[in-house]
Amino acid sequence: MRLTSLDVFRGITIAGMILVNMVGVADNKYSLLDHAEWNGCTPTDLVFPFFLFIVGVAMTFSLSKYTADNKPTKAVYLRILRRAAILFILGLLLNGFWNKGVWTFDLSSIRLMGVLQRISLSYLFASLIVLKLPRKSQLILAGVLLIGYWLTMMYIPVPEYGAGVLTREGNFGAFIDRLIIPKAQLYKGDGFNFMGDPEGLYSTIPAIVSVLAGYFTGEWIKDKKQANSQTSMDLVLFGLCCLVIGIIWDVAFPINKKLWTSSYVVFTTGWALMLLAACYELIEVRVIKRWSKPFEIMGLNAIALFVASVLLIKITAKTQIGTGETAISIYNWIYQNIFASWAGNFNGSLLFGVVTVLLWYGVAVLMYQKGWFLKV
Repeated sequence: MRLTSLDVFRGITIAGMILVNMVGVADNKYSLLDHAEWNGCTPTDLVFPFFLFIVGVAMTFSLSKYTADNKPTKAVYLRILRRAAILFILGLLLNGFWNKGVWTFDLSSIRLMGVLQRISLSYLFASLIVLKLPRKSQLILAGVLLIGYWLTMMYIPVPEYGAGVLTREGNFGAFIDRLIIPKAQLYKGDGFNFMGDPEGLYSTIPAIVSVLAGYFTGEWIKDKKQANSQTSMDLVLFGLCCLVIGIIWDVAFPINKKLWTSSYVVFTTGWALMLLAACYELIEVRVIKRWSKPFEIMGLNAIALFVASVLLIKITAKTQIGTGETAISIYNWIYQNIFASWAGNFNGSLLFGVVTVLLWYGVAVLMYQKGWFLKV
């Protein structure tokens, strides 16, 4: 079984990821296209957890023949480990790309974690949970991970900071990351300054639940004999419940992407369920598909588009034209001379991002026509 609506959801997500990544380089951008400064959640903060949720839904179908009889072979585990390893290594390669088109693979200083690394680890552990535990135990463990993360973050004191200090450097997750990851391999941007990582090891624990939430959703959809509006409505109701729980939990444990708080997991899962419900209703139930084909095409090569688009951003943002004080990055030159010069700063950054999405859509169309589907 293959859900076209899931491919479309994935395509919408990767298009959103390319857009916000490209716009994010600009000094001037609309607030909706930027991450929340700390606590809170903007549409941009939904993109990454959506991708993890989609990984979980896809696991339902890729692992179904092994979970049905509960007899996964050694080859299955090796394939899961191989996929996780490739994603992690790709993340390291992206982190190693630095200035003027030069890769620097000094493992003593390269940032260890990142987006693909978090996807890798979350997928790996979620897969093992699905293959090793019965359904009831999976649900219980998901709850334990979220509640356990909340309690440790709020009530275990951090040396020199105390308990419940949810700052970039004072939170318990950052403390654990500093114990495990060498300082030179921690994230240095966004005010972290080698004191933690927004995609750190400890905060990957609740991210596993973002994948499991997608898996539970996929299993629930797979059990339906045929697509119907009642399924879509149930997804909406589940989504609304998650939104309410996330908002209530926010009072005690703030919604925060950079800490990947438990309330953030539940809240973003709610939005993921709502968007999946919309795609499912339009595509699977009402068979209204003309609007969705571009997103479906992008969704079929999501990882390839993500990696290539990040490389393009790094090349344009890090490679300079000219020398000395007059040097300017390729990104800023294009942004200022082609877009901002007539559309203004904010609209210029938005248009630059939209044009970039269209560029990668063109690449995706070419790959689709050639039958090139790069899977990890």
